[in-house]
Amino acid sequence: MESRRGPLKSAVPSNIVSPVRRCSRTACGRPAVATLTYVYADSTAVLGPLATYAEPHCYDLCAEHSERLTAPRGWEVVRLLDGSAPARPSGDDLEALANAVREAARPQERAAEGGGGGRAADPMEVARRGHLRVLRSPDN
Repeated sequence: MESRRGPLKSAVPSNIVSPVRRCSRTACGRPAVATLTYVYADSTAVLGPLATYAEPHCYDLCAEHSERLTAPRGWEVVRLLDGSAPARPSGDDLEALANAVREAARPQERAAEGGGGGRAADPMEVARRGHLRVLRSPDN
């Protein structure tokens, strides 16, 4: 027997449910960016990146509430860094990178003349251009 009503719809459209997870704080409707978990045995509150799934004993927090988070007296707050966020390079990192690029671009003859700790030439190396090497065939 077939039903006269037709196929059942798998989802009912609703304006109440949102696919975006919201901050768990009362009256805050901002999107969540971090997840707070309490470790009662260690008296520690752990604030980390937004968890993949909403867990029943965890609290999702927006950026403002995660920055202003304080723990109960005697508890420690551990803030885990978001691994997906790229770390900003320091001035020393940029300078080291620039020096490495300059060194790689310098012709081999000038590097040997400068006496700057140049490497001994590889007997298989025929020519060099920047960071690329032309190698002699092992058959020759």
